[in-house]
Amino acid sequence: MPFARFSNPNPPRIIGAYQDEIAASSLQPRPFIFLLRLSTLKLTPMKKFLWLACVPLLCLTGCEYVADSETSVNPTATEATDTADREFEMTYGAKILEVPEGATVKVWMPVAQSSPQQQVELTKKVTPADLQMNQDADYGNQIGYFEIKQPASAAAIDFSLQYNVCRKQAGLDDSQKTLNENESQPFLNANSLVPKTGKPIELLADKSVPKDPQAAGELLYQVVEDHMKYDKSKPGYGNGDSIWACDSQTGNCTDFHSLFISLARSREIPARFQIGFSIPNDKPEGNIGGYHCWAWFHVDGQGWLPVDISEADKHPEMKSFFCGNLTRDRVTFSTGRDIQLVPASQTKSLNYFVYPHVEVDGQKWPKEKIKLDFSYKNSPVEGKE
Repeated sequence: MPFARFSNPNPPRIIGAYQDEIAASSLQPRPFIFLLRLSTLKLTPMKKFLWLACVPLLCLTGCEYVADSETSVNPTATEATDTADREFEMTYGAKILEVPEGATVKVWMPVAQSSPQQQVELTKKVTPADLQMNQDADYGNQIGYFEIKQPASAAAIDFSLQYNVCRKQAGLDDSQKTLNENESQPFLNANSLVPKTGKPIELLADKSVPKDPQAAGELLYQVVEDHMKYDKSKPGYGNGDSIWACDSQTGNCTDFHSLFISLARSREIPARFQIGFSIPNDKPEGNIGGYHCWAWFHVDGQGWLPVDISEADKHPEMKSFFCGNLTRDRVTFSTGRDIQLVPASQTKSLNYFVYPHVEVDGQKWPKEKIKLDFSYKNSPVEGKE
């Protein structure tokens, strides 16, 4: 890739039991490493017995067990100690179906930008009309836009953007150690589905919330993690509605982090919502299934600290890690809620902005008629094909 890799001045904050586990595995003899890893594997009792029979041999030889790919430790967990940058190509595309001949079609899409956590290069644009680049006033999101009239010969409207991405494991972002009033206000105000008063705040009724914003943020992380379970079985999930999340006690990443942001803002702690995509780490290339989001809270004098509470709920062994860190297997596409599109759309605002927004003759086009196509491919490692 044409840009340099990141340095990582802020190593991951790993606290509690997970830190103890890493320290133990790095300091103890190799047979201990074998036993530690074996304890994390899903094996039948007979298979564990057979593997345990190898321990005396390991004590004599000092050989270290290496798990095969079928039974290795969850690859997500290894991210806590792997601070190398990840480089990959990503394609963001879609096909708009069943557009009537002669209709005016307007398309808005988020365009990934570089930040302290990622370096992004837009390498290729394939659109049926010139792609305009704009920014929204509240959050500085980059918004791609094109407009066409549907010709008679076209069965569908295709477009795609291709990126080179270099993503690093993220911890404290000290690029904004302090925020002035204009910078903090968008992250202190309530959003349509993210109130800072009312039912969600009742979760803190019996809590003694520290005045220190970092300690408070860590407590709020714990409150949300205790209150909610990652579960997409109940209708209404995925809107990032804090009140719904409070009532249902379930949801996906949008629901977890909306509730966290409500709680943080209720304590006058700036908190921001980010959304993009998780990039699979179990194979070198493939499709990207859907979006993923997370949150940040601001500590005056230090900067922004990230949380990924839904991932912590899915991976309890990384609960400490995800309070203050993000894995590198993701890419950010936009920040904030109630996004005002540029140029203005017929839709008042977007709840959040990760998929293309399409209007045909002034009407929002149904998502069932927009076929999404997101994919990735790992970039070659230097010195290897």
